[in-house]
Amino acid sequence: MKLNPLHLIILLLLLPACGLWAQKKSAFVSGKVLDENENPLPGVSVTILGKQTGISTTDSGTFRIEVTPNRAFALIFSHTSYKTEQKNFLLSENEEESVTIRMEPGSKTLEEVIITDQRERNEVGLIRLNPKSVINLPTPVMGVENLIKIFVGSNNELTSQYSVRGGSYDENLIYVNDFEIFRPYLVRNGQQEGLSFINPELVRNINFYNGGFQSKYGDKMSSVLDVQYRKPRQFGGSAYVSILEQGFHIEGVSSKNKFSYLLGVRNRSNQNLLSRQETQGSYTPSSSDLQALLTYQWNEKWQSELLGNISQTRFTLVPQFSQLTSSVFSPFFSANLGLDIYFDGRERDEYKTNMIGFSTSYQPRKNVKLKFLVSRFENDEGENIDITGAYLFGERDFDKSKPTFGLIINPLGAGITQNYARNLLNIQNWNFSHRGSLDKGNNIFQWGLAYDRTSIRDQLNEWQYQDSAGYSLPYNPNILDLSSVIKSSANLLINKFSGFIQDNLAWGDSSNAFTLHAGIRYNYNSLNREFLVSPRIGASWKPNWNSDIVFRAAAGAYHQPPFYRELRRYDGTVNTALKAQRSWQVTGGFDYNFKKGDRPMRLATEAYYKRMMNVVPYDIDNVRIRYFGENMAKAYAAGIEMRLFGELVKDAESWVSIGLMRTKENLDNDFYKVYTLDSLNQPIDSMTVAGGWLRRPTDRLITFGMFFQDYLATNKNLKVYLNTIYGTNLPYNIPGSVKYRNALVIEPYMRIDIGFSALLLDADRSKRRSHSPFRNFENIWASLEVFNLIDRANTISYQLIKDFANNVFTMPNRLTPRLVNFKIVARW
Repeated sequence: MKLNPLHLIILLLLLPACGLWAQKKSAFVSGKVLDENENPLPGVSVTILGKQTGISTTDSGTFRIEVTPNRAFALIFSHTSYKTEQKNFLLSENEEESVTIRMEPGSKTLEEVIITDQRERNEVGLIRLNPKSVINLPTPVMGVENLIKIFVGSNNELTSQYSVRGGSYDENLIYVNDFEIFRPYLVRNGQQEGLSFINPELVRNINFYNGGFQSKYGDKMSSVLDVQYRKPRQFGGSAYVSILEQGFHIEGVSSKNKFSYLLGVRNRSNQNLLSRQETQGSYTPSSSDLQALLTYQWNEKWQSELLGNISQTRFTLVPQFSQLTSSVFSPFFSANLGLDIYFDGRERDEYKTNMIGFSTSYQPRKNVKLKFLVSRFENDEGENIDITGAYLFGERDFDKSKPTFGLIINPLGAGITQNYARNLLNIQNWNFSHRGSLDKGNNIFQWGLAYDRTSIRDQLNEWQYQDSAGYSLPYNPNILDLSSVIKSSANLLINKFSGFIQDNLAWGDSSNAFTLHAGIRYNYNSLNREFLVSPRIGASWKPNWNSDIVFRAAAGAYHQPPFYRELRRYDGTVNTALKAQRSWQVTGGFDYNFKKGDRPMRLATEAYYKRMMNVVPYDIDNVRIRYFGENMAKAYAAGIEMRLFGELVKDAESWVSIGLMRTKENLDNDFYKVYTLDSLNQPIDSMTVAGGWLRRPTDRLITFGMFFQDYLATNKNLKVYLNTIYGTNLPYNIPGSVKYRNALVIEPYMRIDIGFSALLLDADRSKRRSHSPFRNFENIWASLEVFNLIDRANTISYQLIKDFANNVFTMPNRLTPRLVNFKIVARW
């Protein structure tokens, strides 16, 4: 066939276009977006992850978007009034997939809670934490307290206790639904600790005050942790399983929404965590608890709550062998020192906690709220220790080419120690309290009254025997002396009356706003018959500037009446005349909102100073606090803290905290003698020296914490969480010694934990079969966690060892090494 030249030209022009048409293949995703009531949701933004442009759903909630085939991608569905959803796809050429997206009410957590919540910005010391971050935070002990440690620092990953701005563990208040919570008191180390009272799966709000808190909170000197459990609106639940801990919770409401229930069960075992400790043996730690919150709405004005908790922790240790190693470097002597201990005996501890609280709220008018509470809290604790250790101390051989590798080749000391304890403690606390508020618009008046009746019954019977080189210490050729003996019993009944009144004022507008809260607390303790009055005031100012900044300050008295541990002297006797520790504190700073690109950020900075009187000095050994039992010191703490909140990675909340602090104390009558010796080591002269201002056991110059989240660029369902804590050195005191207070230093604490999470099942139920066992699940996540990623051997305390020449050496007790954990979390 003869081809017309005109046809040939047209054909040549069309060929490239045909080729381009053949190369441009497409795929489509279409569907409908529904709200929580199955109604179409218009105006939902639909974008491809990583791209700025997209489409919006129509008035009928439908959408259709063109995508690239043969490549994994994700669609992001976002709305200002709903939680952001993500859906992953992989489509072939010309394929179209139809989906149904169901969105839940609630805006972005970061913008709602961190950026725009004016209460947090106006109140000094307030940090509001996201409860959902608890389950994601990679840490050996899961709990709300480990979120707090990012801001206040830590030196022990095994405990839920924390120190705030130079205070002790006993200076922190904890409330759950306005009920005060108590901790076990006989715990000696983090290995023995069980579950924290707070169940993170039940939590709705977390308010943490690291200073400058208002008069409505109780009589402690350092911090307040105020937790509110949520009130369910529909049936749901969750379950998680990991190597270390397992938990389950269920919630629901009645048909007319009058009755709601929230139940949680947890179980924890640190056996895998402790199996790599320096002390080898049989560890059997277990902890479990059951919590319930029952709520009944009688009518629009009356509501009642019942909060209950049953918790039990058991710790059994049959030690076998311990091998400690340390190095000594000096111009005169250097060696690798080792301590080998062979044990016989057993330790068995048990801690039981029971709590029940009932509250009734009455709202006669919209601006008046009244709440009446009654609760009973009981701690029942017991220690049973009988362990003998035979030790050999000396230089350890680290030459791998020799058969003596790892053995002590040059003995410097040997001996036997025996620790014995039969300690019992029972604390019961009844609380009757009332709280109320009157809202007059810009003026909110609050008040409260409380009565506590506390009974403390304990029996201490513990002693320690030391034998060094065949001689018992202290050496007495005529009788057998024990190195320490505590035999004591107490039966105390304490009545406490407390209350507060507080006024909260606000005036101005959003561009130039002022707030002021002023109040006063009182407290009377029948044990020492001391009446305390604590005025407190705080203010904030948001100036009419282009920058979004709020200035805030607070000042007041924070006095702490003594409780069980402060009353005990080192010898076990009880000082019932002990007075309250007193402090005057001032705090000031600013809160600055800004944007980095299109990402909201927030910088909060606070400086503080605490002047303390009637201080009861103490020493810390692991988590055990030993008080002097006397008001015999004055102290101060001063520092500055900076916290940055924001999306370091878009749509992923992170925060960084840096703190600088110095806290010191000056003990009364801390005099000691310094002797001048002759050539025969005989004293020929002496000089009396005063200890002066010394570092407190919690004195840490620099604290750094960071929680960082990220995700795969092409898939938000693959996430990584990084938890980093660093703190400079801490002082360590020789127990019972004035001369050697601050004699030792615990090296800086550094820890990095990392977790990787993957979404195994998303919230889209449209493709699940009717008989699928997972048809009602909301989502399922799997996580792989690596604790102590850098495998740093952090020190928690020291063991003192004497050689044959009566020289004292220190051997460090280490914390946990690197450990891998696996966790699955399911919600429905």
